[in-house]
This record gives sequence, C-alpha cells and structure tokens, in this order.
Amino acid sequence: MSFTDRPYLREIQLKRDNIDSFEVYPFNIPAIRELDYIEFHADVTFFVGENGAGKSTLIEAIAVAMGFNAEGGTKQSTFTTNKTHSSLYEYLKPIKSFKHPRDGYFLRAESFYNLATLMDEVGYLSSYGGKSLHQQSHGESFMATLVNKLRGDGLYIMDEPEAALSPARQMAAVSAIHQLVEENSQFIIATHSPILLAYPRAKIYQFSQTGISEVKYEDTEHYTITKDFLNHHEQMMKVLMEE
Repeated sequence: MSFTDRPYLREIQLKRDNIDSFEVYPFNIPAIRELDYIEFHADVTFFVGENGAGKSTLIEAIAVAMGFNAEGGTKQSTFTTNKTHSSLYEYLKPIKSFKHPRDGYFLRAESFYNLATLMDEVGYLSSYGGKSLHQQSHGESFMATLVNKLRGDGLYIMDEPEAALSPARQMAAVSAIHQLVEENSQFIIATHSPILLAYPRAKIYQFSQTGISEVKYEDTEHYTITKDFLNHHEQMMKVLMEE
C-alpha cells in the first residue's frame, strides 16, 4: 500500500458561502463559526474540548456526510429513533483519497443502546462476537464492537467511546485501535480521555471559544489537569471541598 492511499478522508471543508447566517445553530458555535477546513491524520485524529464546544456536533456531521447513520453503526444501519442531528453535514465538503475503505463504522456512546436493540431484533450478532450486546455491560459491548465488528481497512468515526470504559478498558481500546491502524484503518475520535489522547500517531484538534486549533498532547487540558490532580490529589481535594 502506498503512502497516498490514506487517509481515506483527507480533509473536510465548510462551505461557508452556502450558509445564510452564522447566528443560528449549529453555525453559531464558535468552533463551527470559525471553521474553514480540517486536515486529518492518516492514522488517528482526535477532537477535544469542553462539553458544548462543538466536537460531537462536528463529528456527527462528518459521519453523516460520509454516509453513516446519525445514530451510529455501519452505512447499512438505517434505523431512526430520534432525528436530532443538525443540518451541518449538508454544508461539509469531504476531500477523499482515491482509495475507498473496505470497512466503516460510526460508534457513538449516546445512541449505542438503540443500535444494540436493533442488533438483538434482527439477530445480527455474529459480527459482534455472537452474544447479545444487551447481555453484556456497556463497556463489554463497546469492546465487543471494537474487537469483533471492525475488520480493518476501514474508516472509523467515534464519539466519546471512553464513556463506557474503565481506565483499564481504555488502555485495551488503545491496543485494539493500534491493531486496526496497522491494518490500514483511519480513526476520527471525539474524546475526553487522556489515555486515548496519548496515542502517538495522531493529530489533536482543540475546540474552544476561539475556534479549532491543533495542539500537542501535553498542551491539552485533559493531560495537564489530570496530571496535576494525580500528583497533588490531596491538596486538590481540600481545595475542591472547601469551595
């Protein structure tokens, strides 16, 4: 495989000239309002930022623009429980590689229960390890998806996958992600996890009130706050409890 095969999704551009107003949702979110384009890493790209910063809104729009169901799953997953996704995907222009991924999946914590219910109803469990996702813990079902469902040579988009995972399971997820990267896969992940963010073959984009900027791992709040807390947890707890 040549270097130019990946990333499968090279870039997304916001079609700013098609937007009537940046004063309405989702275009009034600062990170979206300031967006021109984002270039993706061939292996892993992370979106980080506070709740409400727009990272999940953008990652959902990217997934829908690439043909995935807004509630998650493969491109063949057509179920709908609530049409709550924004129109942002209509204003994104994906720039793709000439090489098409052979596999793909949109994994989002928010609606994974609905996807698991559908898999039970249709009996399509062999690709998830042969066991009902509802008969496993949330974390176990996430790992079953990551380990069994994703086959490599794929484009995988994930929204806060750590939501169901313990720290140990997050480290196991890093290992699984790396194995899939070695099998010519590309990941785009919105996360709060300092464990996932430590993956070295990645770009990290910080979403803030001033827009979107690329940052180093050690410069993320997730790293600095976690490190400071763990190194000074007794003092930090005293301060927090006094407040």
